[in-house]
Amino acid sequence: MSSSFVSESVTNGQRKRFSSGSPDCPHLHKKLCRHTQHMMENQKLANFSVAPNGVNKTTVLGKKQGSEKKILAIKNFKVHNQSAVDHMAQSWEFLQEAVVAIQESRKLRDNLTQEDLYRYVDNLITQQDPSRLYYDLRELTERHIKSRLNQFLSGTSDRLTFLRQLNDCWTHHCHQMKMVCNIFLALDRGYVLQNAQVSSIWDMGLELFRQHILEEVVVENRCVDGLLMMIEKERSGETIDRSLVKSLLRMLSSLQVYHKIFENKFLMATEQLYLREGQRLTQDRDVPQYLLHVDKRLTEENNRVLHYLDMSTKRQLIYCVEKQLLSEHKTFLLQKGLDSLLDQNRRLDLSLLYSLFARIKGGLEDLCTHFNAYIKSYGKTIVINPEKDKGMVQELLDFKDKMDGIVSECFNSSDKFVLALKEAFEHFINQRLNKPAELIAKFVDSKLRAGNKEATEDELERLLDKIMVLFRFIHGKDVFEAFYKKDLAKRLLVGKSASVDAEKSMLSKLKQECGPGFTSKLEGMFKDMELSKDIMLAFKQNSHLGSTPIELNVNILTMGYWPNYPVMEVNMPLEMVHYQQIFTKFYLAKHCNRKLQWQPTLGHCVLKAAFPQGSKELQVSLFQGLVLLLFNKADQMTLADIATGTNIEDGELRRTLQSLACGKARVIQKSPRGKDINDEDKFSYNKDFTNQLFRIRINQIQMKETSEEQQQTEERVYQDRQYQIDAAIVRIMKMRKVLPHNLLITELYNQLKFPVKPADLKKRIESLIDRDYMERDKDNPNTYNYVA
Repeated sequence: MSSSFVSESVTNGQRKRFSSGSPDCPHLHKKLCRHTQHMMENQKLANFSVAPNGVNKTTVLGKKQGSEKKILAIKNFKVHNQSAVDHMAQSWEFLQEAVVAIQESRKLRDNLTQEDLYRYVDNLITQQDPSRLYYDLRELTERHIKSRLNQFLSGTSDRLTFLRQLNDCWTHHCHQMKMVCNIFLALDRGYVLQNAQVSSIWDMGLELFRQHILEEVVVENRCVDGLLMMIEKERSGETIDRSLVKSLLRMLSSLQVYHKIFENKFLMATEQLYLREGQRLTQDRDVPQYLLHVDKRLTEENNRVLHYLDMSTKRQLIYCVEKQLLSEHKTFLLQKGLDSLLDQNRRLDLSLLYSLFARIKGGLEDLCTHFNAYIKSYGKTIVINPEKDKGMVQELLDFKDKMDGIVSECFNSSDKFVLALKEAFEHFINQRLNKPAELIAKFVDSKLRAGNKEATEDELERLLDKIMVLFRFIHGKDVFEAFYKKDLAKRLLVGKSASVDAEKSMLSKLKQECGPGFTSKLEGMFKDMELSKDIMLAFKQNSHLGSTPIELNVNILTMGYWPNYPVMEVNMPLEMVHYQQIFTKFYLAKHCNRKLQWQPTLGHCVLKAAFPQGSKELQVSLFQGLVLLLFNKADQMTLADIATGTNIEDGELRRTLQSLACGKARVIQKSPRGKDINDEDKFSYNKDFTNQLFRIRINQIQMKETSEEQQQTEERVYQDRQYQIDAAIVRIMKMRKVLPHNLLITELYNQLKFPVKPADLKKRIESLIDRDYMERDKDNPNTYNYVA
């Protein structure tokens, strides 16, 4: 290697320095030597002086007289410079001294600045193979790291002290490597970047720390065990140094051993902890407390991830907690606690249960299944028990409101739970055929009847909407229609309807739900009532009436729209008979080819009664009025006398007498006293009757539904169903012509909207075969042929 020298030229008052090692002056050394030798031989030069820094300075030659040329003379240094090898060795010594000072946390020499260190690194990179400098630095770093190992092998310190020592060692190492990287920045940006297989100085430091410190078995085991111990303490409720745990776990991640030496052991310890905890707490705590504990544990583990664990651990960690505390015990939790939570309407706990079960596989499905089973079980106890018939509908409405609130508030209005709720209600409400439909119709009647002061119009409208929800669940809607029509007829004919608007609103809801065919007869009943008002107005304006001692109001009913009432001929006073004849003549004069049939069953009247204590008006049924009018002719009568005088059916007569002689307003007296009416009883006019009211309404016994009426209504429904089954069979066979028995039954179940048993369908098929609507196939008795 040629020796280095420096030359200076002075031109126009400026100096320019060149260095042989500079990339700005390629091959400058050889050219300058040849030029200098040539000039020294041909001319005499002025003396040169040596600068204190060892650099020879030259002066500009003065102008010779008669010459225009400027001659620049350059000479070699006259001082003896160190060789390049010595210079590089000295540079490394300075750098080594600086690195050791950093590693030992000492100050650098005052005359050794950071700029000098940068220049030494730059000289070493340019004047020798950079790899030599890299590996010298690696060896120096490795030697220092090895010297730090002994402090961790003594085994005398406890786990916490060991972790702090390890953390201090790691923290100092990182700080030292940052300073070293700054000094050797040129090496990192040049040599390292140009060689992909060479690690950066920082990575080299991490690799050596991992290799000589952390991969030592004792250090690794004590580090991991100490971390697990601290996390276990925190889980048990103790306070730990989270910053220490965080720093050490970041160390493991930086050294790329987090997953290898820590994560698996951590997850296994977590699984064992929560396995034991789940088994213990499911026995010791009730379900709400256990759910709160699980939620607390999940929150704690999420916080650990946020504070010191690696984010990649979160999924497996949370899954481990969910599996051991929830998945393994979900069936037990549902069987033990769901029913009580629903019974007590503990919505916060139910919301927590839903949110926790949403985290585990199949959790919501199992919750939905148990929710459905609970509704079926609880609802069945309401419907099946005959003792609860009186309050069944209100209890069903309350139960439905409660379950709707839970689904909406606790189960996030999930479609699964909404469908499960509907399916469960539809299932249990039809466990008892016909009765729920009948009771719902009677419940509507009680709410729409006059005298119901329990609700305003808006509240009544909301109640009707809720009733329609129950109505949708009923399979036997024809049963509801039959009882609703009968009750509606009574409300309209006796004038007991609370509100025409409410009646029409209910009618509109039924029409929207079941179609116009379902409500056509009900709408016809309202039309009859409106037409009757117009007819009576015209009748009263008729001049043929003259002066009549009584007032008559008639409702003309279309027989197909209204319920069937038994035809009963009773004996009425001549004045009433005469009035009926006048109206009949008037009506038939306006409507030809029609027949009027008088129905006294639902008639009612107001009688003026003169008692010794004062006059009264008695609001009674027509049968009650006929009985009371007999006492204008006699003060005392027997049961037989009254039956002959009125011609009222025996059962109806006994109920009528019971209402007059045994009720609150006893306008007649029975002898002997008692609640039942016997054949030997005698009845007399009660002269001592008193009452504070002027108009007194005596309970109308015939308005209350008897068991016979109920049975008759059910029989009419059954008969209507038979007609519908027959029509469906004929319709199907007419379209198919030939059909096997099983396919016919399947088609019937698809078309019929009410529950029916296979045996009933078979009876109707046999009936149609007997009436020659269809016949059995001669070759296959299980196949039917349509007979045109």
